[in-house]
Amino acid sequence: MKLKLARTSLKSKPKIVEIEEIVEQMPDKSIFYFDKENSHKDIIDMVNYFEEKGHNVYMREVKYGLNEDEYIYEVHII
Repeated sequence: MKLKLARTSLKSKPKIVEIEEIVEQMPDKSIFYFDKENSHKDIIDMVNYFEEKGHNVYMREVKYGLNEDEYIYEVHII
């Protein structure tokens, strides 16, 4: 499964990562930010993947502006 990490600036392109790369980073970090270009279904599929592996996962949309399309997904994997 491929997901796009949140952009670091408004004009940059999001970095694409595989779910295996997220698993590799989990010992060092537990909070991940994903771009709005990911479909909501893909984010839910990722949450289900980690829950099936025995992790607790919390996901929410974080708005960073006043427009409806200015948000990112914040995911905590414990």
